[in-house]
Amino acid sequence: MNEKIFEAIKRASALLEEKGLETNMASLLMEFVTKKSSASLLADWREPLTEEQQQQFWSQMHELLSGKPLQYVIGQESFYGRLFKVDANVLIPRPETEELVFEALKRSQLLFHDKAISVVDIGTGSGAIAVSFKKEWPEANVYATDISEGALAIAKQNAEALEAAISFRRGDLTEPIADRKWDVVLSNPPYIAYDEADQMTNSVLEHEPHCALFAKDDGLYFYQQLANTLPPLMNKRSLIGVEIGYQQGKAVHKLFQQAFPNAAVDIVQDINGKDRMIFCKTCE
Repeated sequence: MNEKIFEAIKRASALLEEKGLETNMASLLMEFVTKKSSASLLADWREPLTEEQQQQFWSQMHELLSGKPLQYVIGQESFYGRLFKVDANVLIPRPETEELVFEALKRSQLLFHDKAISVVDIGTGSGAIAVSFKKEWPEANVYATDISEGALAIAKQNAEALEAAISFRRGDLTEPIADRKWDVVLSNPPYIAYDEADQMTNSVLEHEPHCALFAKDDGLYFYQQLANTLPPLMNKRSLIGVEIGYQQGKAVHKLFQQAFPNAAVDIVQDINGKDRMIFCKTCE
């Protein structure tokens, strides 16, 4: 006889706890396997799993027990109210980046209202920023770039699945967008210093792409490059928004203020009160 839902979750939670992993992943995986909400799962707590469900649950639980992130195991993550496909080619979208999208939309609306603005997401990864912006502002002409072919493949699949018309370009930083001027530039670049690796969890270090995590020069390399190359590419009225590490606010603020002397450059905190974004607004 197959295990009941609660029996499988209880056994899986104990195994995760033995490994020092988060026990709530057992319930989250069960929701995915059974296609039930958390409320439905509780209501059907004593329902037996089908043979197929039981096999899938324990096969994917084996991956979780190896330290693989849940999002890579189930192949998806929720971002800004939509499901995005993810795999080892892309960074798992984080809630902090949802705040970057929210702030970018709010500030862009004040600056441009409902115009058909030109927007680019540099280093798009899964396409979460670009797709979310396009879905929230359909009139915008949204582009997305990445140096990784694997990442662009995932981003294109997400754009197609979510019916977001995005123009994709492959290349490094501003190189693929230097043929025109932009109203809005957004980016969540790699910003973790290499010497901070020992502070990170094994599941991140062993499974997420290091090229999307780490940067030279104490994590500031990509901000330096953006600050150096973006000035001639921005329209007179423009907005740049980047996600930052919580200790990088002053340093990144200085880089963009020097690059855009007449701009309003703001450090914006996340919901936890940590410096998390820099916005640079020009109105010349």
